Amino acid sequence: MKGLVFVLSLFALPARADYVGPDGKVRDCYCTDKSGSRIELGQMICLQVDGRIFTAQCQMSLNVPMWREVQEGCLSSDLDWPDLDQTLKTSAS
Repeated sequence: MKGLVFVLSLFALPARADYVGPDGKVRDCYCTDKSGSRIELGQMICLQVDGRIFTAQCQMSLNVPMWREVQEGCLSSDLDWPDLDQTLKTSAS
């Protein structure tokens, strides 16, 4: 079980990819978001393109970093809180 957890934790880390050019210089491979911020290979973000919203992962395709859709929609942390006034009134009755 510990081995399985260790292996799964490796997949959670963003994959780092470095390209060594013919001149011997290391060039990092990464994607960028709409603000130009660096997103490492393997990281996932929520993208909105042409009115569509989806979760995408930064991946390599034909030696070019690109965004690949991994699921429709995006995870949200929005939570509907119960109406506390109504809850207090019902519990007082």
